[in-house]
Amino acid sequence: MNEKFLKPYNPKETEERIYKLWEESGFFNPDNLPGGRKKTYTIVIPPPNITGNLHMGHALNNTTQDILIRWKRMQGYKTLWLPGTDHAGIATQNVVEKQLKKEGLSRHDLGREKFIERVWEWKDKYGNIILDQLKKLGCSCDWSRTRFTMDESYVKAVETAFKHYYDKGWIYQGDRVVNWCPRCQTSLSDLELEYEETNGKLWYIKYPLKGEKGYITVATTRPETMLGDAAVAVNPKDSRYKNLVGKTVILPIVNREIPIIADRLIEMEFGTGAVKVTPGHDIADFEISERYKLPIYNIIDKYGKMTKTAGKDYKNLKVQEAREKVIAKLGELGLVEKVEDYQVHLAKCYRCDSVVEPQVSKQWFLKMNELAKIAKGPVKKGKIKFQPKKWGKVYFNWLDNVRDWCISRQIWWGHKIPLEGVDDVLDTWFSSALWPFAALGWPASVKTMAGKPEKTKDLKTYYPTQVISTARDIIYLWIVRMIFSGMEFMKEKPFSEVLIHPTVLNKEGKRMSKSLGTGTDPAELIEKYGADATRFGIIYQMMGGQDLKFGEEPLMAGKKFMNKLWNMARFIMTKTEDKMFELGNEKSKVKDQISEDLLKKLDDVIKEVNENLDNYEFGQALHLIYDFAWHDFADKYIEYSKDKKEEEIKQTLVYVLITIIKLLHPFIPFVTEEIWDLIKKEKKLLIIEEWPK
Repeated sequence: MNEKFLKPYNPKETEERIYKLWEESGFFNPDNLPGGRKKTYTIVIPPPNITGNLHMGHALNNTTQDILIRWKRMQGYKTLWLPGTDHAGIATQNVVEKQLKKEGLSRHDLGREKFIERVWEWKDKYGNIILDQLKKLGCSCDWSRTRFTMDESYVKAVETAFKHYYDKGWIYQGDRVVNWCPRCQTSLSDLELEYEETNGKLWYIKYPLKGEKGYITVATTRPETMLGDAAVAVNPKDSRYKNLVGKTVILPIVNREIPIIADRLIEMEFGTGAVKVTPGHDIADFEISERYKLPIYNIIDKYGKMTKTAGKDYKNLKVQEAREKVIAKLGELGLVEKVEDYQVHLAKCYRCDSVVEPQVSKQWFLKMNELAKIAKGPVKKGKIKFQPKKWGKVYFNWLDNVRDWCISRQIWWGHKIPLEGVDDVLDTWFSSALWPFAALGWPASVKTMAGKPEKTKDLKTYYPTQVISTARDIIYLWIVRMIFSGMEFMKEKPFSEVLIHPTVLNKEGKRMSKSLGTGTDPAELIEKYGADATRFGIIYQMMGGQDLKFGEEPLMAGKKFMNKLWNMARFIMTKTEDKMFELGNEKSKVKDQISEDLLKKLDDVIKEVNENLDNYEFGQALHLIYDFAWHDFADKYIEYSKDKKEEEIKQTLVYVLITIIKLLHPFIPFVTEEIWDLIKKEKKLLIIEEWPK
């Protein structure tokens, strides 16, 4: 017997060595897989930010992708899991700016060119940390194909896409309300906002009717923005205000005449059902202003201070100062009906924590009407399916209410808009929208306006991909955009299925956050329990819900299970006198009923595990194998076999152990590969062994 079996299983002594063995084998690269494989199975990794470290969402998502890739590789597919990282425009620029600040410098001191050089230096030093952490987790990506969204060839892809849309007349520059960060001095996408629940107030303010007694009361959480009001709005179905629609009110403090209008966007349940319309500082209000041709008053500047349009008494005040002054003035005028405590969802910049101030800004936009129709097509026809299905409704709901996409950012790090005299860069999501085909080499040549483009060898072989796995909060920010990009540039879908994985919460059901002290670091879990036990513990808790309340107990159970497998293998090797593979790994023709029942149950397990994995029921599959291995095999059959000497009993022990090891490999790859290495006769890795049938 190999001496290693005489000691307890130690993941720290095993995992790094086994991973090196896999990398040296070359089998992560589909071009090196044996057996003349024809059918392909491709996943492109959701590229993590180069500023990122592994978090629990990454750990869950990448473990599930690795399970699929390892399963399909063992089933004989030509598997490609393509890795890469995203340049993460705002996040990366902020990290480097903070570094400069410690040196007493700003990016403006360096100038654009020198600053970009500093960013590349930072990227070269720190940008692959998260990929190294994925290796620690056991991810079997083809690292030889690693891509970065600022690679030279990727820059060409982004410029090609921009030119294509620009030539079609779908890209335009215009003044529209965007999310604006006063500190970062740039527009932000919706995903670059974080919402903080804060104790606020709801003010009920009387707006006097013009030329008659009475008033209409509006409810607002931001009374200071009333200085830029252009209308009061109610829902057309709200019978309370039917006789007031079309009338005029006098805007308090400003004394401007503004109309009462009816719009379907207004929620009758909020406050009084009547709201103020401030087109210059609210995205929804801006859309209302376009429908009703309302004027726009910009009362907050790009630094978060009041402008002269707000009035001489408020000019240059910070927003909070203006709020206090407006409330005091309304009180003097007797126009505050009441004030209520109210929970406010305060939008903040996800990088610098500044309060976001929506405002009108000259930006570049991509028209979405035609692209929304393009995005709906393959999902409507069932060519792309959502798992779970309910997320398809979220997808269509967003497309039904889509706005033109603000694609410009006022930062230095990123893809420069390829137009003369334009200093802005493109929204990071513009480049990541091209990921499933740009990462495979598009464009081989530029033929985007008509017909199908020429393809690289990788595009011909691996596009379209099979599944994309991601979080629910980026369905419309990334999934939608990859789908319409694939259809527009490749003339076919980018993937067949969209797997929306659960959100990992802490045990109390709160969202994980390092800053709030509610996060768990998977790198620390790997150090404490080993990668296999960490993977086991995450997947064991993944039982179909859309939220996963994470606890460490299943990781402890996973660690015990590794030891159980180790001891099972050691017992069987002793029982068979080190002749495991001489007995063969085929199913024996058994004579006793207990062995026959065990083998029949194993067949059922194999069938059900395949069905589970086909349906992305990872937790259910793992529970099934775990229960069979521990209870049916170890507790019952191995105990039954201890005083038996028949060859068919020994052969059954070997066959079932080998089958269990194969079934478990996608879930816990390190310990299974190590056991395989110790019991096998041939020099063949488990990673490319045939999946049980």
